[in-house]
Amino acid sequence: MSDPVVQVTGLAYAYPDGHQALYGVDLTVGRGERVALLGPNGAGKTTLVLHLNGILTPGRGSVRIDGLEVRDENLREVRRRVGVVFQDPDDQLFMPTVWDDVAFGPANLGLRGAELDVRVREALRLVGMEEHAERPPHHLSFGQRRRVAVATVLAMEPSILVLDEPSSNLDPASRRELAEILRRLDVTVLLVTHDLPYALELCERAVVLDEGRVVADGPTAAILADADLMAAHRLELPYGFDPRFATRDR
Repeated sequence: MSDPVVQVTGLAYAYPDGHQALYGVDLTVGRGERVALLGPNGAGKTTLVLHLNGILTPGRGSVRIDGLEVRDENLREVRRRVGVVFQDPDDQLFMPTVWDDVAFGPANLGLRGAELDVRVREALRLVGMEEHAERPPHHLSFGQRRRVAVATVLAMEPSILVLDEPSSNLDPASRRELAEILRRLDVTVLLVTHDLPYALELCERAVVLDEGRVVADGPTAAILADADLMAAHRLELPYGFDPRFATRDR
């Protein structure tokens, strides 16, 4: 891969209680790719993601973002480049207005005045929330708050956008609207999800993690159509959904 954004090599990690969560994980994500990270509960998906921005430190192996090794002296820059959108937007929104929330990160990087205004305005435009800039986040719908959470990360101009269960708790219209926004973004995406149709809709490639190991890596449609693989790793499609006949609206 000529221009990798994420390079995870031989990553192993055990929690302090002795539970081994990752066993020698290798993963490379190229610039502009959209990759779904799939797997049952307890597979190690969250543990892997927490290594990308240095919240966890490898027991063995290494993690690089844009060629920059994730270690203490690089954490500030790594965390700018790895934008994580949490499952619950209320974990991410805490300022009096939408504008203030989106401006918070860039302002902490030292942006001021017109440059900060341009950065915030563009991030809100990308998620279709410009008209709500002066509203308190807690006055918005859940789907709108999730879009603002995405904007807070986009305002940092990350190299990769990591989304944790972005479709959870969304009504069908909000789910569709968010998918349309994510398809338009010109950014590398790592989508952590149990929503397998959403993974197929948004990501050309899927990686399956189970018991701390990568057990499959390939085209999303092919992985979801592999009944034996899916059954072996406790992945189930919704009733009546057949990935062989699903269309991806690009």
